[in-house]
Amino acid sequence: MSAFNDLGGTGGPPLAPLPEDWVRALAVAAHPDDIEYGTASAVARWTAQGKQVGYLLATRGEAGIDGMHPDRAAPLREAEERAGAREVGVSDVEFLDHRDGVVEYGIALRRDITRAIRRFRPDVIVTGAYTIRMVGGLVNQADHRAVGLAALDAARDAGNRWIFPELAEEGLEPWSGVRFVAFAGAERPTHGVEVTGNPLERGIASLAAHAEYTKGLGTDADAFAPRPFLTWIARSAGPALGVEAAVLFDVHQLAPEGPPPWV
Repeated sequence: MSAFNDLGGTGGPPLAPLPEDWVRALAVAAHPDDIEYGTASAVARWTAQGKQVGYLLATRGEAGIDGMHPDRAAPLREAEERAGAREVGVSDVEFLDHRDGVVEYGIALRRDITRAIRRFRPDVIVTGAYTIRMVGGLVNQADHRAVGLAALDAARDAGNRWIFPELAEEGLEPWSGVRFVAFAGAERPTHGVEVTGNPLERGIASLAAHAEYTKGLGTDADAFAPRPFLTWIARSAGPALGVEAAVLFDVHQLAPEGPPPWV
């Protein structure tokens, strides 16, 4: 049985559209190219609406090209990430320099992401699934799991002045404005973003900017060619939202929207 039989992850009614009544989002990922495998199409939609989106990468992807030494791969992949970000209207791209392939979930990673959240002050965080299984039932990669969970925890850490008080000494005051964290590539998504038309086209261009990386995949490169791959993914996800093409997310709410139901 193919692992890609149910990319929508639902067998029920259409998913709800992801709320878009916000201004700033921070996309947090483990590696250059992670955001481009789908999420960048949603980013293109949001920047076209005038929203501000920043990228935060835990690593420079230096272990991602088998035939290239990490010392050469890191600056190349950083440049490709910045180029891909520009294709979808993002100019704010930050790298944390954790070591590719062995990113550890823990205090250091949470602190680094918290620092970025306090600096950028987003309403929304977009990241990758932290579960062992991801979309299509595929096994998730270790760095993805560590970064996704750390991003979720950092969204709360950012609002507590007594967690990482050293950040206040750096001039970064607490930020408790993150409304929700949206996880791309989740096995069981809850919301979707329509990317039919121009957003998908810009997302394809964003992934195409990672030409050296995809070439480095060797015989697998053709299987992940940007246009057919992303078009198929988006159109497979579209029915879950009742549209032609979509990107799906598992949304984790940090606080209730509106008055508590018990009031």
